[in-house]
Amino acid sequence: MAEEKDPTSVPLSQATEDPEDPIKSPPSSPNSSTRKACCYFLQSWVSKKFMTGCVVLFPVAVTFFVTWWFIQFVDGFFSPLYEQLGIDIFGLGFVTSLVFVFFVGVFVSSWLGASVFWIGEWIIKRMPFVRHLYSASKQISSAVSPDQNTTAFKEVAIIRHPRVGEYAFGFITSSVTLQTDEGDEELCSVFVPTNHLYIGDILLVNAKDVIRPNLSIREGIEIIVSGGMTMPQRISHVERVARQSERIPLNRIK
Repeated sequence: MAEEKDPTSVPLSQATEDPEDPIKSPPSSPNSSTRKACCYFLQSWVSKKFMTGCVVLFPVAVTFFVTWWFIQFVDGFFSPLYEQLGIDIFGLGFVTSLVFVFFVGVFVSSWLGASVFWIGEWIIKRMPFVRHLYSASKQISSAVSPDQNTTAFKEVAIIRHPRVGEYAFGFITSSVTLQTDEGDEELCSVFVPTNHLYIGDILLVNAKDVIRPNLSIREGIEIIVSGGMTMPQRISHVERVARQSERIPLNRIK
């Protein structure tokens, strides 16, 4: 008598394979490998282009934000005055501030304005805490002043510091003549900023050891403030003869 076959029984060759078992799972087809390679390439391309967009838009966004903040900040000086007069024009306070700064520069350039400014500066320097902030801010503004007074930076300098083989950016503030028994030696007073633009070391370096690059004062300040990120690709040496009015004799140094 023949055995009745169980309808639920399945032949071993037709058994369902376990997808979680890598040994029992069938090998991946060429189409699946191609699909994974395409997905990986597409993901890498999208990620790279996205980062490129971030790199391009970040400085633009920062520049726009700072410019917008500066316009609103300057505009806020005279905007309340125009609001009291019933005039509501965006940017009018900013333009008024620029005109005000221009006329202040014209007024201070005159004898009367310089006298008034000297009195105000004398009062500020007598204040206990404000005088330090004012002195530091004045040093920075004097460095980029177009008048190039005695306290401003004269030139950008590169010196060997702190040891041979290493160079440091600095600013020439004056030239001095060191009188010794061997003869006169011309030295340059070089201000080397350390942590901030107004904090640094003052070094007396022989004028022959000072490298004068083809950089303006503003470019030198940008290099230091940016941490060297605005460094040009090439820097050339510029010869310069110090003027006699900039030299200060040091008769007391033996």
